[in-house]
Amino acid sequence: MMMSLRFPFLFSQPTNMPGSGSSSQNNHRSTPRPRFSATFAAATAASIGAAAAAGVAVVSQNPNHPFFQHAANLLLPNSSSLLWASVSLADGSAPVVEPKSGVSFPAVLGSSLTLLGVGLRKKSILGLKNIDVYAFGVYANGDDVKKFLSEKYGNLSAFELKNSKDFNNDLMEADISMTVRLQIVYSKLSIKSIRSAYEESVGSRLQKFSGSDNKELLQRFTSQFKDEYKLPRGSLVELSKEPGYVLKTIIDGKEIGSIESKLLCRSILDLYIGEDPFDRRAKDDVDLNVASLLQQK
Repeated sequence: MMMSLRFPFLFSQPTNMPGSGSSSQNNHRSTPRPRFSATFAAATAASIGAAAAAGVAVVSQNPNHPFFQHAANLLLPNSSSLLWASVSLADGSAPVVEPKSGVSFPAVLGSSLTLLGVGLRKKSILGLKNIDVYAFGVYANGDDVKKFLSEKYGNLSAFELKNSKDFNNDLMEADISMTVRLQIVYSKLSIKSIRSAYEESVGSRLQKFSGSDNKELLQRFTSQFKDEYKLPRGSLVELSKEPGYVLKTIIDGKEIGSIESKLLCRSILDLYIGEDPFDRRAKDDVDLNVASLLQQK
């Protein structure tokens, strides 16, 4: 059986969203999920028959229909959260909610960055309790993605790309404009905590990718997070990789620093979409949606 699917960008979302019905968290309201929009076209074997094809047409505009869900389960028995299919951007304008925190992220950042995945950074306290520190969204310039990756990966399936270590490395290494947007969830988070956390996590990545500790580069980055900056719940931090491997750090719309370093850009991205990411679900969404960009002509 041959089947062609077209959907807007898809993100892992549970059925029940947190915080629904609460009016006290304006920055964390749940918003509608992206709609399944485009058509479900199927060329089936003779044994399927015209009745099955008609059923597909009936449910193409209703992703909650049992027929649709059953078909998805048959196609993807080991994945309830991802649909490996050709993705359409036509209806990808609705904000996307990080389901565990209820934080919503715009589908487009600025004029050219497309949301590829959302996730949650958790931190263990004394090994006894996990706290939700911040929700994050990973954005990329779609034209850059196609420019730097299409020739090598454009003919591969989403499944092949998802399991390709080279693809993941090239995504982080290429001069693609990308932004990781953080929205603070933990109300007691201090700028010192952010600084210390990045000293550990970014420091380990600098060591991993260069073979040395790069203390000066690490200090240049972490020193941007000065004590004068406050990070109450709802604060926004953006780590933006600009053309030429320039990393810009922005807090609540104010640029606090800029460093040109391919190594630093790679180390930051590795935290969110590398081999051992903060949120595996977010990385899987990014892989899926980058693959969809490459399949677009």
